[in-house]
Amino acid sequence: MNKKEKASKIQTILRKLYPKPSIPLHHKDAYTLLIAVLLSAQCTDARVNTITPILFAKASTPQAMIKLSIAEIEEVIRPCGLGPRKARAIWELSHILLEKYQGNVPNTFQALEELPGVGHKTASVVMAQAFGYAAFPVDTHIHRLAKRWGLSSGKNVEKTEEDLKKLFPKKDWITLHLQIIYFAREYCPARRHDEDLCPICSLYMLKGVSD
Repeated sequence: MNKKEKASKIQTILRKLYPKPSIPLHHKDAYTLLIAVLLSAQCTDARVNTITPILFAKASTPQAMIKLSIAEIEEVIRPCGLGPRKARAIWELSHILLEKYQGNVPNTFQALEELPGVGHKTASVVMAQAFGYAAFPVDTHIHRLAKRWGLSSGKNVEKTEEDLKKLFPKKDWITLHLQIIYFAREYCPARRHDEDLCPICSLYMLKGVSD
């Protein structure tokens, strides 16, 4: 079985398990999604979802966010980790959105990745979920599973993203990104993973790969 055939079979399993996956980060528009994804770096989505309601009650638009001090933002978001860095990034990018984009979140990778605290993965999530652009955001979950399943031997998430885009139909990238994340959390954790009980690893795990 080649990689393309394996990818197709894996996608069939994922589709049955998660036919309509929803984005796990709570948000109401492109701006709140951008902030939530930024906060999720090195933090669980569950924790982010407990913090963003508090933050967005104070400021859910760039106009309101710049009225807060960086210290005020940091006080709210501290439980998400990297508080000083994330608070400054949120404050600075909110200023940039107002100065360059009339308060709107830009809808290009280049513009998003120029914003403070916004890397390629964050930009990919926003492009996919806010603007419907065919993107395939790769986080540590997806990077790990792609290696386990023998779909990519990429040493970094950029190479894994490149490999996965070649294996799966473009129209399915956004959904697959979410399906694999949900699968990783429910069946395929980084530690204490029992491949014999995993619906996909029990069939398609690459021999000799455990992480």
